[in-house]
Amino acid sequence: MVQKKKGPPQGDSPPEKPAAPAEPKRRGRPRAYEPDVALGKALDLFRTTGFSATSLDDLSAATGMNRPSLYGAFGDKRELYIKSYQRYRDNARALMGEVFRNDGPVRRQLEQIFASALDIYLSGEEGPRGCFTVMTAGSEAVADPDIRAMVQNALTELDKAFAHCFRRAKEKGELPEGADPAVLAQMASATIHSIAVRARARVPREALEAIVAGAIDVMLGGN
Repeated sequence: MVQKKKGPPQGDSPPEKPAAPAEPKRRGRPRAYEPDVALGKALDLFRTTGFSATSLDDLSAATGMNRPSLYGAFGDKRELYIKSYQRYRDNARALMGEVFRNDGPVRRQLEQIFASALDIYLSGEEGPRGCFTVMTAGSEAVADPDIRAMVQNALTELDKAFAHCFRRAKEKGELPEGADPAVLAQMASATIHSIAVRARARVPREALEAIVAGAIDVMLGGN
C-alpha cells in the first residue's frame, strides 16, 4: 500500500515566506537649477543687452536651463523680462529705502541717495548698466501696456519718496517757505534719470557726481 504523505498537524499554518525587501521610494527628479539664482542671471543679461537683443539661447546659456525648463519656470521671454524687472525694482527699493528713510540734514540725505543710485547704475561686469527702469521706459514700455504701467508706477514711487524728503526738510526749516516739495521731487527724479542715462553711456563717475552736486545746489537754493 502506498502511504499517504502526512500534512501539517491540524491547527498549524504553513510556514510564512520571508517578506520581500521594500522597494526604495522613488523621488522626483531634483531640479538642476535654483529659480532664484536663474532669475538673477536673466536680470543681469537683460540689463546688459536689453529685451530685443537677448535671445532665448542667450538666456539658456546664462541661466544653465534649457528652453523647456525656462518656459516651465518663468513663462515666455516677455514674462521672464517682467519678472526680471520686478526683481530689479525689489532690489533697488531695498538698497535705496534705508537711505530715503534717514532723518539727517536734507543735503546730506540727497548726497547719499544719489551716491547709492550711482553705485547701482555703474555696476556690471561688462561695464555700467544704468537704470533698468530708464532702459525699459525707452523700449518695452512704449508698446507693452503692462510693462508701461510698471514703469509709471516706478517713476511715481520715486517722485513720492523724494517729495517726502523735501516736505520733511521744509518742516525742519531747511527749505525756503515758498519751496514746493512736489516740484523739487520731480527735479530730483529727473536728475536720477539723467545720471542713469549718462552712466550707461560710460560717463565717468566724477563727471556724474559734479552733475549731482550742481543739481542739489539748485534744488536747495544754496542752503
